[in-house]
Amino acid sequence: MVADHRQKLIVVGAHPDDPETACGGTMALAAQAGCQVVSAYLTRGEAGISGVTHEEAAAIRTREALAACQILPARAEFLDQIDGACEITPIGYAAVLTFMEREQPDLVLTHWPVDTHRDHRICSHLVYDAWLCMGRVFALYYFEVMSGIQTQNFAPTDYVDIGSVLARKHEACSVHASQHIAATYAEDHGKMEVFRGLECGCAYAEAYVRQMQSRHHPLFTESIAHLER
Repeated sequence: MVADHRQKLIVVGAHPDDPETACGGTMALAAQAGCQVVSAYLTRGEAGISGVTHEEAAAIRTREALAACQILPARAEFLDQIDGACEITPIGYAAVLTFMEREQPDLVLTHWPVDTHRDHRICSHLVYDAWLCMGRVFALYYFEVMSGIQTQNFAPTDYVDIGSVLARKHEACSVHASQHIAATYAEDHGKMEVFRGLECGCAYAEAYVRQMQSRHHPLFTESIAHLER
């Protein structure tokens, strides 16, 4: 088998739809630029559909995640924690570290650690610990989800102009039909895209915070239209 030497981007979200709604535009642009893109879900969204069992919800939301990944495109991976019951344990740390060591990413995007959703905070800490254990070898950036409602105290350091792939991002997000994203997108995620665009001088943008001790990644400065505040 021929080794794949393309740059690899991994987006780690707590639930199906977190990577897509937070940074689906960046993912689409990275794939378009020739990068390997991996969408890693800490859980399968087991608690995310009222009125059905955890098993049924997991099956539905897994199908939605796989469909979204086909659109971007990205490869889906599931890290086997449980929605609403995520834990920071030695086993949890080891699982994320093992995943990262296997994948050897160049760039990782994950949740900002100050967030109202416990699963989001846990996801962020697990990824941060893997970054430390691996000697800070990959670039680490944090994304926002529904800032002001969930993500708190988020002051971006980097922006990505997503205007050229906005329709693809919206399509990928909309396949999460169980979450009614198509009906709520404009009020929740759409406002963030416009606001971040206003901040950095374009129509629509996604915003990130670079981990202070992380190296900059060339994806933001070369392959993707990058605007730094």
